Amino acid sequence: MDVVNIAFAGCGPNARGHMSALGQLAEARIVAVCDLVKDLARRAAELTGAEPYTDLGRMLERDDLDAVYLSLPVFAHGEPELAVVRRGLPFFVEKPVARSMATATQVLKAIRRQHLITCVGYQLRYGAGTVAARRRLQNESIDLVVGRYWCGSGRCDPKSWQLKFDLSGGQILEQATHTLDMMRYLCGPVTEVVSRAASRQLMQIDCPDVHAVLLSFASGCIGSLTTSWVYDPDDWSHANVLHITYADKLLRWTSDRTTLSGPGSRNQPQAADGRQIDRVFVDAVRRGDGSEILSPYADGVKSLELALAVNESARTGQPVRLD
Repeated sequence: MDVVNIAFAGCGPNARGHMSALGQLAEARIVAVCDLVKDLARRAAELTGAEPYTDLGRMLERDDLDAVYLSLPVFAHGEPELAVVRRGLPFFVEKPVARSMATATQVLKAIRRQHLITCVGYQLRYGAGTVAARRRLQNESIDLVVGRYWCGSGRCDPKSWQLKFDLSGGQILEQATHTLDMMRYLCGPVTEVVSRAASRQLMQIDCPDVHAVLLSFASGCIGSLTTSWVYDPDDWSHANVLHITYADKLLRWTSDRTTLSGPGSRNQPQAADGRQIDRVFVDAVRRGDGSEILSPYADGVKSLELALAVNESARTGQPVRLD
């Protein structure tokens, strides 16, 4: 197809970011937008020239749709995906893919029956820094990976759903899922986690505000992750940071840059070309070929499993094994 007709379920700030990116692509056209909040749907329609809806089922009755974006809070995942799958449409879904493994597994089985193209919004996999890191680490034996996700977004409105553990899964599931996903992507499968969590400042909510996590990888390397929801809200330089050691080298990865230190490579930038996740998804739908998508739904389920294991270990104080 020359142009992909796209519908949006969810019209909040995250969705509008994707709408803006798609607006730069001649191969994409947003034709329908849907949100339970009528005013959000109306504003998104004004932004994109699409037709607004407040009912997902009605929007999916259109016969001109080629793909759907599901930009929803984590607690809302499940039935919307299944409705899109029943319609037989490829879809892009925000991370994390669900609040529970039961929901994610149900959706994954439905996707596999339909053989649909899917993409999860782990956009950090597509950046130039990540491409360079993958290239550098190929065939290397990693010894250690240390990750951070420190930010101040836990200080937002305590009535927000993000700060209600049953809805969001806390910082690990809602935010640090990106860091865990990158640890998996660069260092391989995780086999066991041990996690500790504490509430040090945000006593008015039921989500921990700091975590320390130990990870064991199938390769034999070990890792750690620390998170904070109460760090300086104006400094995001410590969110999504990895330090990876192998041989006599240290690779530093952030969302926009990778550098290498060690003999003969002191703080050497690692150059590569990345791709924008929305273009990758649109191109995949146009070609009917999802082989260049780096974050299909099935892999997003694995990152969900890891994040849930971290929360479970923090809850019980016991190690959690992963399949």
